Amino acid sequence: FSHTQRNKPTFSRIMRIISKIKQLRNLRLGIGAGRRQAWRKPAGLARLGAGGLALGTAAAAAGWVSSAYADEGSAAEAKEEHEHPVNILLKYQSYHDEFEKQYANLDILPINSQSLALQTIIRDRGTSRDDFVFYSDRVIRLLIEEALSKLPFVPQVIMTPTDAPFYGFEFRQRVVGVSIMRAGDSMVAGLRSVAKGVRIGKILIQRDEEDPLKRAKMTYMKMPSDIDRRSVLLLDPMLATGGSAKLAIKCLIESGAKEENIVFVNVVANPEGIEELFRCYPKIKMVTSFVDPELNDMKYIVPGLGDFGDRYFGTEDDQHGRRTYTYH
Repeated sequence: FSHTQRNKPTFSRIMRIISKIKQLRNLRLGIGAGRRQAWRKPAGLARLGAGGLALGTAAAAAGWVSSAYADEGSAAEAKEEHEHPVNILLKYQSYHDEFEKQYANLDILPINSQSLALQTIIRDRGTSRDDFVFYSDRVIRLLIEEALSKLPFVPQVIMTPTDAPFYGFEFRQRVVGVSIMRAGDSMVAGLRSVAKGVRIGKILIQRDEEDPLKRAKMTYMKMPSDIDRRSVLLLDPMLATGGSAKLAIKCLIESGAKEENIVFVNVVANPEGIEELFRCYPKIKMVTSFVDPELNDMKYIVPGLGDFGDRYFGTEDDQHGRRTYTYH
C-alpha cells in the first residue's frame, strides 16, 4: 500500500463514527435508552451508596476518556476516535446524565458544540478579561432562561393581531434574585436582562480561609420584605463544597422563603457540593451548566476555571489572559 492508502479511514472506522452520530442524535432526542447502555460509562464513575457520584483519580487524569475502544485497534486509532467531536460531546453528556438521573431537581444545560465552545473559552487561563466577561455572560444568560422555566406558570389565552386566540402561559409568582456576593453579582445583569423589574437581594458569605474545612460564614444580608410570596433565584457561579450555598439557603428560609420556591443557579458545580446541597435541602431546584469531577487540597474545583469573581471583576493578582476569541 502507498502512504496515502495506509492513511485512508477503514470501512469499520467509518461505520463506528456513523454509529456514534446516531447515538448522539438519540441522546439529544431523549430516546434510544437501550442504546445508551452500549456507550460505556467513564472509567472510575461510581455511585456512593444513597448519595453522590464521584470520579476516581484515574478517570480524572485520563480526562474522563471512555474505554469503549480500549480493546479494539491500536492506541493511536483509539485516541483519534476519542478526539472526534461526536465522542467528546457524548462523553460529557453521558457523564451529566448520571447526575440528572440521581437528582430529580437537578438540571444541567444540554451539551452541544456551542455550549462546549463557551466552556472552553471561560476555562482557558489565557482568555483576556474582556472575553471572560463576554462569554461568561452568554453562559449565565442561558442558565437564567433555564432557571425561569422552573418557576410556576398558569395557562392564559390572549388574542393576536390577526384576531385569533393563542393559548399560552403567564408567570404565576413574582421573582427575587439573590446574589451571594461577590461572585454572584456577576449574574445579576443576566437576570435583569430577561426579568423586567426583578427585585434583588444580597447575601455576603465568605469562606473562612483560616478554617481547615473552609467553612462559610455570613456577614451581611438584605432581602425584600415579601420574600415569603416570591420565587427565589439564588445566584452563585461556583459550587465546590456547598458550604456557602447551604448557609445562603438557610438564611433565605429563616427570612420566610419556602424551600420549594428556591432555584439555585450556578455555572460550574462539583459532585460533593451537589450531594451536600440536596442532602440538606431536597426540595430546592438547581440549574448548572457543567459538573467538574474533583476538588483539590484547597477545595477549589478541578479542572474548574479559577476564581470566577477575580476573573470577572479583574482583581486577580496576575492579570493573565491575552487571548481574544472572535468569530472572524
